[in-house]
Amino acid sequence: MNKPLLEVEGLSKLYRTRSGGDFAAARNVSFQLGQGETLGIVGESGSGKTTVAKMVAGMIPLTSGTISLDDKSLSGAKRVLADRRSIQYIFQDPVSSLNPRWKIRDIVAEPLKLYFQLSPKEIDTRVEQLLDDVGLPREYKSRYPGELSGGQCQRVGIARALAAEPSVIVCDEPTSALDMTIQSQILDLLKSLQQQKGLSYLFIAHGLEVIYSISHRVMVMKAGEVVEEGETKRVFHEPHHAYTRSLIQAIPRIDIPQFN
Repeated sequence: MNKPLLEVEGLSKLYRTRSGGDFAAARNVSFQLGQGETLGIVGESGSGKTTVAKMVAGMIPLTSGTISLDDKSLSGAKRVLADRRSIQYIFQDPVSSLNPRWKIRDIVAEPLKLYFQLSPKEIDTRVEQLLDDVGLPREYKSRYPGELSGGQCQRVGIARALAAEPSVIVCDEPTSALDMTIQSQILDLLKSLQQQKGLSYLFIAHGLEVIYSISHRVMVMKAGEVVEEGETKRVFHEPHHAYTRSLIQAIPRIDIPQFN
């Protein structure tokens, strides 16, 4: 990897329990992300992967540690507008992440209005371009989320993230709510957009199957800590940690019956 675009050092998030102690949702997490690279973050529920993702995206405050994007610190209490624009988020549930009262045009246009000084005509043109980018017909801009399928709603969510022209996109289990065929289509779309636009992804998932298909490197988390990190092929074929091995062994394998 060349000079990293995103650098995270010693990231921790502590919550105070009712008994007065501290619970570490994430503890001393460090990693780097290069330009045009995908880092897959995998682990079971409660492993801390989404907590880390939301701290990187500025959605929740961090307890300690540092986050830098292109050598600029993002660890302050409040990020300026330009910093917020640079890291965008694609949510797990494509339907509930979209305002059901807004038309698709308004959903995709929201970041354009927030981050750029564009005329209404320029916004309309850009919305249509973004729908083209994610493989949706332009006439869908006049529809509501409830009129779209789950996969189509996730394409709208991707278009909304792209509208801000970010350098990093956090993909928080963006295919887990979709059936297998649509999952594959969304993954192919994300890979194509990465190649076209040089995007960097933090890709969060429970299972390693999806991580293997899209990630250049993998970071494995358990109980709020990183237990293993490395290039995808190395982690899959030569896992160092017992927890990583257990995740790999849990990947479903289909035995096709033989018929005479």
